[in-house]
Amino acid sequence: MAAGLDPGSFSFVMATGIVSIGMRGHRPAVISTALLWLAVAGYVVLVVLTCWRAAAFRTRMRADFADPSGGFAFFTFVAGTDVLGAALGLIGHRDAALALLVVGGLSWLVLGYAVPWAAILGRGDRPVLAGANGTWFVWVVASQSIAVLAAELEPAVKAPRPEFALLAVVCWVVGVFLYAAVGIFVAARMVSYPLSPADLTSPYWVAMGATAITVVAGARIVDMAGAPAAAVTHGMVAAVSVGFWAFGTWLIPPLVAAGWWRHVRHRVPLRYDTSLWSIVFPLGMYSVAGRSLGQADHLPIVAAIGRNAIWVALAAWTLTFAGLLTYLGSHRRMSRHITED
Repeated sequence: MAAGLDPGSFSFVMATGIVSIGMRGHRPAVISTALLWLAVAGYVVLVVLTCWRAAAFRTRMRADFADPSGGFAFFTFVAGTDVLGAALGLIGHRDAALALLVVGGLSWLVLGYAVPWAAILGRGDRPVLAGANGTWFVWVVASQSIAVLAAELEPAVKAPRPEFALLAVVCWVVGVFLYAAVGIFVAARMVSYPLSPADLTSPYWVAMGATAITVVAGARIVDMAGAPAAAVTHGMVAAVSVGFWAFGTWLIPPLVAAGWWRHVRHRVPLRYDTSLWSIVFPLGMYSVAGRSLGQADHLPIVAAIGRNAIWVALAAWTLTFAGLLTYLGSHRRMSRHITED
């Protein structure tokens, strides 16, 4: 299992954690709690498997880093770590949230230079642009996840509050610039190379998820207007966040249409794989983004959209989790038959 572990496996933690956050305040309350601790369990298991893979299957892991079509999925570790930290922080586990912020921040710094170098700049073959796809947007999500968690912890810690606010603003700005850069690369790939139904995979939904988490981070920064870094950028962050929410909303119909074109028009089988969590996470994040932006900027319609969108995200999570259980069950039966033979 560790040998073939998908680089984007932490998208399960991202999706489960954000749906847990989105369900806070909704009944039954046990759903949010159960999802949170399922995300914690998944995180622990995936960390163990990743460490095992790094030690025992170093060559395969290095090959994944150097793959432009999949290397950026390693940023799901950063995003999963910070989403889990945000979920734990909301229920009072601030020490755990702070520890996860440190882990997420350090891994973001390392992966932020290592992955682009290995997957793009360090490759001898050209053109690398052919490998650009939706997973590249996870780089944006990772940056904004640091901003979200830092901004959430800023009012909860006694010191150093200004440093937390500055970290949130810096990561938010970096994420905005990364979104523009990645968007250009992915758009250039789509118009420069043929795009078959098999190429239009689930991670393209992360383009919408990246806008949503940018909105959540922006709303958190607006809420901490008393901090110097947030006060200076307050107006700009608020305006850009509204723009990102509008653009993310506009992206949903094309993404749904792309799924119809892939699975209905061209009959590509819809089977479980890790990338399906890349649909659940954006849906959950879009819900949280609507609620956060609506509260921060006093937009009741946006807040209402966010409150209702969580049920769509929960339904998507349930279907995907059922697919995961079916997948694990079929593989267990297959392994048993092989052992018996």
